[in-house]
Amino acid sequence: MKKVFVLSIFLILFISCKSIQIAKVNFFTRVQIDTILIDKISIRSITVSSDKVWYAADKNRVGLLSLAGANKMESKINKDSLKLEFRSMAQTSNSIFILNVGNPALLYKFSKELTLKKIVYEEHDEKIFYDSMQFWNDTEGIAVGDPIEDCLSIIITRDGGETWTKISCNNLPKVVDGEAAFAASNTNIVCKGNATWIVSGGKKSRVYYSPDKGITWSVYETPIVQGKSMTGIFTADFYNEKIGFIAGGNYDMPNQNFENKAITTNGGKNWKLVGENQGFGYASCIQFVPNSNGRKLVCVGTSGLFYSKNKGKSWKQFSSDSSLYTLRFINDSTAVVAGKDKVIKVIFK
Repeated sequence: MKKVFVLSIFLILFISCKSIQIAKVNFFTRVQIDTILIDKISIRSITVSSDKVWYAADKNRVGLLSLAGANKMESKINKDSLKLEFRSMAQTSNSIFILNVGNPALLYKFSKELTLKKIVYEEHDEKIFYDSMQFWNDTEGIAVGDPIEDCLSIIITRDGGETWTKISCNNLPKVVDGEAAFAASNTNIVCKGNATWIVSGGKKSRVYYSPDKGITWSVYETPIVQGKSMTGIFTADFYNEKIGFIAGGNYDMPNQNFENKAITTNGGKNWKLVGENQGFGYASCIQFVPNSNGRKLVCVGTSGLFYSKNKGKSWKQFSSDSSLYTLRFINDSTAVVAGKDKVIKVIFK
């Protein structure tokens, strides 16, 4: 019996060790960068699907790139004599949506081929400035902008983007004087299932949370640097409904790499600063690497492109390019990154 017992323990340990070895996460050590677009352009918003990338840009432009053949299709929007800069973008199965910053706010719905378009929402106000847009599903979507009254500007669609309704400030949390949002990379809003998070910055930097697709809201404090007009959270991402990451900092002091990154493990209720005095400074866009158990992150900003393998505790610089604004992963080893005058494909190895 003793020999059988010892043998059983040995087999259990052997199987456990093999299981641990199989579950080991492969960490990135280098990147390959392929340029897929060079132009006089500023791109702060992209959306990806399979081998296609749609971008919204300055100078009235929206475009489509094919990663397979590097083919480009671009449409220039003429609306009176307006100079439009689009920083918000989202997609459903059949449509692309773009929304500009500034007055008037114009939200366009396009076919995926960018051949058909129409305005589905328009708003006029001197203070209007929309920052980000996302969809929960093919029917419901949300966009957020700076306050006009005493709340963030939030519009929602429940019919696939055909019509949009602005939420009354009576049904939203009040902002603090000097609190707004940043249109840095179309990552002020994160949607997971029915849950939604919106991040703010400026003199107050907080996280707004809705468990029911924008019907009810709570507000959570953060330890990110705040108190000035260009401080706070510029970008956020959630791996799931519990694990999330926020980043930003002080835009006027881009090398300040403390109080600019924080993580939550309880859905945004509490945040903990990580990576203090190391890694990047001002951050424009943060994204979790898919299929990484919430451990791996990639960030772009004025310090370049950085990667973390341990939930933001430490960071490795893969590129010093300071002109990258926004990124999205196509799969767990390939991302598309856009910014000033370029779109690149980054393959992590």
